[in-house]
Amino acid sequence: MLRRRNLLTTLLIALPWALLLTLWHQYPTTRYLSLLRKTDENVTSKVLLNGTSALREEGLPSCIRQQQSIGATPKVIQNYVYSRPPPWSDTLPTIFVITPTYTRPVQKAELTRLANTFLHVQNLHWVVVEDSPRRTNLVSNLLEKAGLNFTHLNVETPKSLKLGLSWIPSHTPRGTLQRNLGLHWLRDSFSNTAPPEGVVYFADDDNTYSLELFEEMRYTRRVSVWPVAFVGGLRYESPKVSPAGKVVGWKTVFDPNRPFAIDMAGFAISIKLILEKPQASFKLEGVKGGYQETSLLKDLVTMDGLEPKAANCTKVLVWHTRTERPTLVNEGKRGFTDPRVEV
Repeated sequence: MLRRRNLLTTLLIALPWALLLTLWHQYPTTRYLSLLRKTDENVTSKVLLNGTSALREEGLPSCIRQQQSIGATPKVIQNYVYSRPPPWSDTLPTIFVITPTYTRPVQKAELTRLANTFLHVQNLHWVVVEDSPRRTNLVSNLLEKAGLNFTHLNVETPKSLKLGLSWIPSHTPRGTLQRNLGLHWLRDSFSNTAPPEGVVYFADDDNTYSLELFEEMRYTRRVSVWPVAFVGGLRYESPKVSPAGKVVGWKTVFDPNRPFAIDMAGFAISIKLILEKPQASFKLEGVKGGYQETSLLKDLVTMDGLEPKAANCTKVLVWHTRTERPTLVNEGKRGFTDPRVEV
């Protein structure tokens, strides 16, 4: 009886300690202490569930990499990837981006997304042209706060020329006058000074652009071209490129016999070529739908002079996405939203 009681006592004492030791090895104290670990007075690292860390430092953008082994103290490495915007370079060609825009519910959202893309592109000058009788406060304030080099212009398209309102068959597509005003500003700005090295690109505010696209176009000699996604009822349209690297036609369904069957987002033009050809512009009259690009390019270049980019036009770097029109059927009912709030 005594031996049985001693054995029971031993088990009751040893069993709790065995359980504690098991839990200790499975959940080390350092795992819990690391959650509260501070790297310094101003920077705090928070360990997330997926083993990464989120780090913020006042006023400085950063990219964080964390290498962590199970049970070890987290190691946080800070790499400052870019300043906002990137510093201007005197040796890098400039990209002049002309963007026509007009008032609508999603205008600010579209321009904000575009500005956030441009902030990552070095030596970029944004020419924003409003289809409006005056420059609006919404666009002015957005540009002032964006931190970009910009020029803000405006010209209103007459109602008789707007798409769907013209009485003539060859009505003017939206943005024609605005793009022409942007070209006029460029020519006027460099009429008495030597032009910089660089290109002109027409970037609508409802598209999505890869940063790689801007580096592809930056060293354009005359006119460079590439594919554009989600246009013409296709996944993408593209120039046809021969094995010799020359553009020989167009991969499109809609009127493939157009001299330049290309989307507005699918080409860039050397700034020097724009200045050498002052008569080149988007035509207002006698131009069928889908021929706006041709009306400009035919005065600048022949197909033989086109420069295929994006790996000989095999990569898609721009998408004609278009933001979905918001449903505002309840707007204004019962005074639910304040019309003075800028959206």
